[in-house]
Amino acid sequence: MNQRWQAAMLVCLLLAGCQTGESGSNGAAGPSGQPPESAVHPSDHQQQGKTSESPVDPDLQLEAKYWNIVEVQNGQKVIQNPDNILVLVNKEQSLPPGYKPADLVVPRVPFLCADPNAEKRHMRAEAAAALEEMFAAARRDGIELVAVSAYRSYERQQVIFAEEVRQKGREKAVQAVAHPGQSEHQTGLAVDISSRSAGCQLTESFGATKEGQWVAAHAHEYGFIIRYPKGKEAVTGYKYEPWHLRYVGRKAAAVIKKRGLTLEEYFKVVKKV
Repeated sequence: MNQRWQAAMLVCLLLAGCQTGESGSNGAAGPSGQPPESAVHPSDHQQQGKTSESPVDPDLQLEAKYWNIVEVQNGQKVIQNPDNILVLVNKEQSLPPGYKPADLVVPRVPFLCADPNAEKRHMRAEAAAALEEMFAAARRDGIELVAVSAYRSYERQQVIFAEEVRQKGREKAVQAVAHPGQSEHQTGLAVDISSRSAGCQLTESFGATKEGQWVAAHAHEYGFIIRYPKGKEAVTGYKYEPWHLRYVGRKAAAVIKKRGLTLEEYFKVVKKV
């Protein structure tokens, strides 16, 4: 009887040991209280390693159509989509020699040049309409502006550049006058302006006049920027020109004004979409 009782007790102990072992291998938590590796779903790893991304500022998103398409020709980057309103023309990227905007019109604003058919009185239609709005707003604020020069052909730029080199030498000329094909005036989107208080001249002193200060404060509201601002000479490659305005549209102009950018810097912060 005792032998039977001892045998039964031995069987119970063996069964209890087996159940304890199974529980230890399939438990929900290990020594640290965390679920064992085999209990974690693969998607849990992805969620743990994923960091939240901040939303992209819509003002810093720019459609692909507004970026330059360039082709290297004879060692020079030549822009293939010059009709782009945001075309970036500078010492690195040139317009095609024969490019002339197809929608040039004469804006109804006071021009220093009296000839109504003069080349330099023309601008692309969208920019011309914006210039008319800006001049009208200035007049309402008691500010009288005068346009000096807008569109300029490749051929005309050749003449101007050659004369500047003759008078001042090439080294100084390139700091003030663009090579043919590298002038924003050829786009039909740029205009030089002045005021009677500045003698209707294109001079740095225009920036200190009440007219120049009004333009610096309000031009972006009409889609214009001061293309060559003070302190950015190393970026633009040109000296400060408070009189040289470039039309880029209201959205881009607002961002450039708010962030104190040049057009070159703008393209470094926006994202192509």
